[in-house]
Amino acid sequence: MKRIILAILLISVITCVFSQTAGQNGLIRELTGEVELKHSGASAFVTASAGDTVSANTIVSTGFRSTAIIAIGSSVITVRPLTRLTLAEIQRTENAESINLNLQAGRIRVDVTPPAGTSANLTVQSPSSTASVRGTSFEMDVNSIRTIEGRVVYSGNTGPAVIVIAGNESRISTGGTPANPPEIIAATLIPAPPAGTPPAETTTQASGSTEATFPLELEYR
Repeated sequence: MKRIILAILLISVITCVFSQTAGQNGLIRELTGEVELKHSGASAFVTASAGDTVSANTIVSTGFRSTAIIAIGSSVITVRPLTRLTLAEIQRTENAESINLNLQAGRIRVDVTPPAGTSANLTVQSPSSTASVRGTSFEMDVNSIRTIEGRVVYSGNTGPAVIVIAGNESRISTGGTPANPPEIIAATLIPAPPAGTPPAETTTQASGSTEATFPLELEYR
């Protein structure tokens, strides 16, 4: 009887450890082209295949015309071509998950859809910006972001963070500050001059011995 109880306890412990270990990993759901992985502690990249697991501190690298779709709990990361991404941290429990990604180059799409009653915190850091989300979809490269669904807290190396809601975008200025999304929208709404309109110039008009410069005003109709 004691042996049976000990066997049951041993199986329970093994199952629990396996579940916790599996919970710390992601899975390459599908890929195209040339995708390589450099696992934590490894000295070289290896060719990735669909079904491979990716653990914390794994570097994912995609080649030209290559993509990888990685599922981590309730989050799906689509790694675009010519991208290098590190899965810096993966922490999952029964009711919560925390994922930190480090985007060194290229572009990714992130979809976070936690089930009801659970929470998911995902952070993407690049050399110039940081995006933090709790259930949303967005596209991001090292200098800009576009929110597809939900809202993203987006910050640069300097200045305050901005909120980027669905349909809006932001990018990092040369000073390291994220642009306010309404400012970007306003800039895109400024109409272009009619085709064939010459650029604004200045003309010089003589007035006695003094030359005065006047700008040419162009009126668009």
